[in-house]
Amino acid sequence: MSAREKRLAVLAYHKIGEPPPDGWTTWYYIPAAAFSSQLEYIRDCEWSVIDLDTMLAGLDAPDKLPDRSILMTFDDGHRSVALPMLCRFGFPAVCFVPTDYIGGRSTFDAGVEPEEPMCDWDHLRELDRHGVAIQSHGMSYHWFSLMDENRQKREVTGSKQVLEEKLGKSVELFAFPYSDGGDEAEVSSAILQHAGYRAAFLCGGGLSFGHLPLGDRFRISRLAVYRDTDLDLELSTEAI
Repeated sequence: MSAREKRLAVLAYHKIGEPPPDGWTTWYYIPAAAFSSQLEYIRDCEWSVIDLDTMLAGLDAPDKLPDRSILMTFDDGHRSVALPMLCRFGFPAVCFVPTDYIGGRSTFDAGVEPEEPMCDWDHLRELDRHGVAIQSHGMSYHWFSLMDENRQKREVTGSKQVLEEKLGKSVELFAFPYSDGGDEAEVSSAILQHAGYRAAFLCGGGLSFGHLPLGDRFRISRLAVYRDTDLDLELSTEAI
């Protein structure tokens, strides 16, 4: 299969399990049983779940990727990242975290989502040890289109620096908070590239896959997996 016939599906998760006792159910909460079934489907349908290094290598040389690759991502760094299930299936993943909220609570979603505890540095190191690479979701979890260029630079460089210093690993992927890539794609892409990132991700509905090679590695689309997402339908042969 040539590079142009290969498929890359990037899945974006947020919360696995149920909301806290004082919370409420939203579409971001995927029941543990449903998540386990999705992992079983991915395994049984012979999609190859790739890790960060394989993804980075595939950006430059798509022929190195499996014919049908999945990159599993988690946004925000909630403590509900389902590490035991990922380990049971042997699946790597990427977790995008906003550095200002590490060890705190998800107050950036106040009034919209139940407030949840966020991973602290020990949690993040544990994830990293078990194949979940920690990458940048900015610092303040703010809309890119509402920032001026200088603040955008601070967000991408500051978060990268903090994560690399604390975890001792390179940070080369960025996920835009709220899937907001800014008003000027060329400007934000240039800022990210200058800061040392190699790719960036949006998140939303629509197609979950891309034909390789990718057109714009700083605008990679992801399938936002919600409570009612039919992953079988999204990733079926007919759909791609």
